[in-house]
Amino acid sequence: MNRRTRTVVLCCALLLLTAGTVGPATASHDAPVRREAAALTGTAKLYRSAGDDITFSFNAHLAAKDNADPMKATGTFEWSHYLNGEGAWAKAKVDCLVTGGKVAVVSGVITSSDLPGAEGKRVGVTVHDAGRHDRLGYSWASTGNPVETKDLPKCVSSAPFEKVKKGTGDFTVVPWQPDF
Repeated sequence: MNRRTRTVVLCCALLLLTAGTVGPATASHDAPVRREAAALTGTAKLYRSAGDDITFSFNAHLAAKDNADPMKATGTFEWSHYLNGEGAWAKAKVDCLVTGGKVAVVSGVITSSDLPGAEGKRVGVTVHDAGRHDRLGYSWASTGNPVETKDLPKCVSSAPFEKVKKGTGDFTVVPWQPDF
């Protein structure tokens, strides 16, 4: 190997070794960069034999620095439910995110919706990230709609009883690992 080739190889090796150790995400050169503490992302349509068009989308995150407090989660989630041209949509601001393995529970307060009386209501959704067979549940499962839910606490939802429509599920759950 000639001198020029050795120099190029050494420079490339140095670049590879230092990748990820510079930039605003790194607190110091000695401290490793931690991944976020928890996350729920993705979009899917629910399966309904009657043909309902139901879509849920999530962009919820708990920063590594907030690992001890899931109520510091940020982000939004939204959903819509239509059948024969009738239905509604809503968007919520995340106020809690707890995950365990491939299951996530996220809650938030509805910030905008075309469902009368929904704005300001807290709702919760549970997702099971099961690969091609994701499942979902929601806090208003027993009441019929979010408006009927009274005083829901943060991070509360139902079991993920709904099936995701084949080919649409792309939920990703980052498991929470609290320091106990």
